[in-house]
Amino acid sequence: MSAASVKGAVLMSLLLAVGAAGGYWVAQSSMPHGADSAQMAPLADKGKVLYWYDPMVPQQKFDEPGKSPFMDMQLVPRYADEGGDSAAVSIDPSITQNLGMRLAPVTRGSAASSLEVVGSLALNSRDVAVVQARSPGFVERVYARAAEDVLEAGAPLADLLVPAWVSAQEDYLALRTAGDPDLLSAARQRMRLAGMPAALIAQVERSGRVQALWTVTSPIGGVLQQLDVREGMTLAAGQTLATINGLRTVWLEVAVPEAEGKGLSTGQQVEARLPAFPGEVLSANIAAILPQANLDSRTLRVRVELANPDGRLRPGLTAQVRLSRPAERDALLVPSEAVIRSGRRALVMLAEDKGRYRPVEVRLGAEAEGKVEVLEGLAEGQQVVASGQFLLDSEASLRGIAVQGLGQAAAEVKLEAALHEAEGQIDGIEADGVMLSHGPFKTLGMPGMSMRFPLASPALLEGFKVGDKVKVGVRADDDGLLIERLEHLPSAQQQVQP
Repeated sequence: MSAASVKGAVLMSLLLAVGAAGGYWVAQSSMPHGADSAQMAPLADKGKVLYWYDPMVPQQKFDEPGKSPFMDMQLVPRYADEGGDSAAVSIDPSITQNLGMRLAPVTRGSAASSLEVVGSLALNSRDVAVVQARSPGFVERVYARAAEDVLEAGAPLADLLVPAWVSAQEDYLALRTAGDPDLLSAARQRMRLAGMPAALIAQVERSGRVQALWTVTSPIGGVLQQLDVREGMTLAAGQTLATINGLRTVWLEVAVPEAEGKGLSTGQQVEARLPAFPGEVLSANIAAILPQANLDSRTLRVRVELANPDGRLRPGLTAQVRLSRPAERDALLVPSEAVIRSGRRALVMLAEDKGRYRPVEVRLGAEAEGKVEVLEGLAEGQQVVASGQFLLDSEASLRGIAVQGLGQAAAEVKLEAALHEAEGQIDGIEADGVMLSHGPFKTLGMPGMSMRFPLASPALLEGFKVGDKVKVGVRADDDGLLIERLEHLPSAQQQVQP
């Protein structure tokens, strides 16, 4: 890699990491050594120079300015006004506005909140009517019905011929002329035991004639889910003819993120707004919190029952749902946008005096309405960065500043000494070091380039030669980057280009 390419890559990584602040510092540090006093005047305003350093190897300090021994760039001065060796990032107040930084106070307030979630309407599976054949028979006629038709209560479905009912009716009518009440009562009981509906028995008694056909009707109003009869079919006793789902009420199935489920309970008030009915608000209560969560979406399933007297609420419609949760306790609150979540922990950038910012680990509680509870790590009245904190976090990582952990005093913050890995190729071997063209050290935020590394032990180079492709492990401490592990890469593995 040429010197110009290396310098371009380094400058680009700095600008991406620290934004306008990084550009400001790089511009100040790249002045030629022969600059006159007028050119150097802005540097004097920043106070005493403590030491010089390479931004890509911030742990290594130098007493004099000059060119970095690690790469083709000038060393950068660290001023006393920037906080020296403290575990904080300093930003000139004059450029804070250019970075778009905004501070927010750590406040104490009520944890009461409401939660906005989405839901959809579904049929109430408790309001279901199943129509069955009461006795063996034949289907004489099927009315023009199909699945998903909306039916009124009493709507005809099919005409059935049941031979056993015809015989029972004939016996009953024959005994009416005998005048024996006991025999007549026994004949009526026989019709009931044969499965004849009470309405059909009453019709036989009124008309005095045999009713050969029985018209099967819908017992409730609703949507026809299933119709399993065709003309000419033979039916067995107990065979299902139709299934109807009522529409007097519908279920609103609500998906609540599992992290937001705390505080939900049955009977809790719910407000629903449907795009199909703009401007209307439907109020109801939580009927049930279902025992099994949705594994695909990681949500809790909450059921709300809505009245549907006019039948306009149709299954499948979507709704925006507001769940009101009661206040549990006062808590420390910060804006949700102020939190940097890495997956393993949560951080905030704590604002201190004179434009200094410190990364602090926090333990979070419930989150709602753009606010999140802070259970540990901050105190009331402190200021955190709510906008632009990612630029500060990048600068803190670039300088090797460790995060102040939970329960850790600021004075106890130390530089982390983790082992960082990359792949590359040996370009040169020296007595106490090695020149490498390496890929990015992802855990350091360091891009690929060619540079010289010192060795923890000369024995690490045994069996290696120039041109070998290697996997390197370096330790970042107060003395800079030090190779502690060197391994051959398989010959079939492609070289990682810096």
